[in-house]
Amino acid sequence: MSEKLWGGRFSKSTDQMINEFQASISFDKRMYHEDIAGSIAHANMLAKCGIISAEDRDAIVKGLKEILQQIEAGEFDFSVDLEDIHMNIEKRLTDAIGDAGRRLHTARSRNDQVALDTHMYVRRETVAVQKEIENLQRALVEAAEKYSDVIMPGYTHLQRAQPILFSHQLMAYFSMLSRDFARFKGVYDRADIMPLGAGALAGTTFPIDREYVAQQLNFQSIYNNSLDAVSDRDYIMEFLSAASILMVHLSRLSEETILWCTREFSFIELDDAHCTGSSMMPQKKNPDVSELVRGKTGRVVGHLMAMLATVKGLPLAYNKDLQEDKEGIFDAIDTVKFSLAVYAQLIRGMKVHRDVMEKAVTEDFSNATDLADYLVKKGLPFRKAHAVSGHAVHYCIEHHKWLEDMTMAEFKELSPLFEDDVKEAILPTTCVKNRNSFGGTSYHQVDLQIEAAKKLLQAEEACSDATARKQANVE
Repeated sequence: MSEKLWGGRFSKSTDQMINEFQASISFDKRMYHEDIAGSIAHANMLAKCGIISAEDRDAIVKGLKEILQQIEAGEFDFSVDLEDIHMNIEKRLTDAIGDAGRRLHTARSRNDQVALDTHMYVRRETVAVQKEIENLQRALVEAAEKYSDVIMPGYTHLQRAQPILFSHQLMAYFSMLSRDFARFKGVYDRADIMPLGAGALAGTTFPIDREYVAQQLNFQSIYNNSLDAVSDRDYIMEFLSAASILMVHLSRLSEETILWCTREFSFIELDDAHCTGSSMMPQKKNPDVSELVRGKTGRVVGHLMAMLATVKGLPLAYNKDLQEDKEGIFDAIDTVKFSLAVYAQLIRGMKVHRDVMEKAVTEDFSNATDLADYLVKKGLPFRKAHAVSGHAVHYCIEHHKWLEDMTMAEFKELSPLFEDDVKEAILPTTCVKNRNSFGGTSYHQVDLQIEAAKKLLQAEEACSDATARKQANVE
């Protein structure tokens, strides 16, 4: 006879290899808090609806709280034979309080129970990710203010394009992260739907009150279709999608950080605390944090692809394939939170080589567009001005000089529209200052971006704090 809690129909025990293959306790035990909170809410509802007695409810709630204390004290031994966090807790409860514990599972299935736990866990961790996003955004704003007047080359195709403010570059990543924050808000909304009460797939014959459970667990809404409730993993795919996009943003920042640290660029230097050395080459200072974040991006994207592939061919309702949702999202959550946290430290610890950046924009042709714009403002059509500026660049290359080194006679040979003020017009500081269109790289526009960012951070903080307070009210 099988000793499983579900083993009444079976005549012999599950093969040990199968036990180990199908068990999820090694990774889903992290949802113990959600499982216990959900069970307490379920027990309260069963008593409210007269399905179990108040005495049984009290015994269940007391027993579950004691189990919570045991787990958090490290005094709970999890069993592979009991497969998952739900069965481990239920078995311990039943051993402690007897038949009252056996009544807890009335009107629910592991299918809607695991869905509930996962919804609650994703809700909680989504708020934690949002907090880490805010922290990195603050680090970027702090750095943008600290280096607000530093000019660097802006790039397209990894070729120097136009002079920009270093703070403008940093605020671009702030903007990416603000979209990430909003995406995770959407993830939270889709996770904030309660599945409990769907049963295995078709609901239950007992007169339950799903709204009451949703109120106890602070869910905004309830699944209105029981089949969908137990089989929906959209919120997990959305989390992994938002996490993948976020990690891609961090990977792009990592790539630039790695480049900027090279001797060839030397734009920044990372703090020693955020780098490692070589076991063979004593001079090395490697940007391992950035490289690891760049590498871990593929891992998170892989979890998204795995989840999409897992769900794509599943018939309704629950299938054991869906157990594969957890390892991927747990790992993605850990990876994203850690990557955000270490990057905030890295940004706060980096040193910017102002002189190297500013020297770079005086030894290139990134002011060629401004030379063309100068002629346009003198009345020349842009396409003709573009050609003149191109000829000027070609002339300088042939004569081993930069545009700033040209004499007025050389400028006049290219166009009679050039006047003495052309030298001022193509200075890097002028190039930056004049790009004053909304969202541009001028000092004024970047100041506006920073001020807007501070207001957005306040709004984000208010949003995540409100959600965190809601989470804190869940038993």
